[in-house]
Amino acid sequence: MQLDFTQRWRNRRASYRPAGEPFDPRRYDVVELSGDAAAKAFVVEHHYSGTYPAARFRMGLFDASGLVGAAVFSHPCSDAVLTSVFPGRATDSVELGRLVLLDHVRANAESWFIARCFELLRRRGLRGVVSFADPLPRKDEQGRVTTPGHVGTVYQATNGTYLGRSTPRTLRLLSTGATISDRAIQKIRRQERGWEYAVRQLVSDGVPPLEGPVDHWLHRAMTALRTVRHPGNHKYAWALHRSERLPPSLAYPKLHFAGLGPSSASLQSVP
Repeated sequence: MQLDFTQRWRNRRASYRPAGEPFDPRRYDVVELSGDAAAKAFVVEHHYSGTYPAARFRMGLFDASGLVGAAVFSHPCSDAVLTSVFPGRATDSVELGRLVLLDHVRANAESWFIARCFELLRRRGLRGVVSFADPLPRKDEQGRVTTPGHVGTVYQATNGTYLGRSTPRTLRLLSTGATISDRAIQKIRRQERGWEYAVRQLVSDGVPPLEGPVDHWLHRAMTALRTVRHPGNHKYAWALHRSERLPPSLAYPKLHFAGLGPSSASLQSVP
């Protein structure tokens, strides 16, 4: 299916650009960002997740107004996410953990931006990139969609190799529709670095304050949360060198709108 729009973000709210509008790459530059400050501030402010991954490389998309897009290449919680695709050292490949462009950036900028990012990673000696598209929309307790579902349309446009779905799992949701990750739960149980923040996140959502043994409190907290069954994320990969061999791509998943697509009123006009 040919899409007639591309998704953009500002302040974690989605809008859409008409896909047929012209894109002039001469108006843009791609720069590797040093340190997390600029990339993290931009991603947390604008990406729908409001979170920032364990970054290794950060690329910024700039126009005359300044930073208008960011791609963050990170290291996943498990090395196997990378080494199952690119065998060897996990540090030889990366995950595209966040990609966000502002609402005034023209359609088709994503594929151009990603291609430039891959060039910079190739110069760094990286072998490949893995990324995931989360197809499951999240809703808050009032039934409003807070996180859209994606099938990786931009990854398909950049000829990503589709490797199928990750393992299905059960998610625990806050009242806002945000997910409490298994890693956050593990931090609380083991009282590892950052566990207090995860506790505060649960308490701010209405879970009673932590009292007594942590395991007992955590069990009560998890019982109070909504759960939803996740079918697994869509997994894509790109080899950065011709010598790298990936398995044949599976058939790309298709986007089903289910009423979540843009209305004509939400399409950005072409300046």
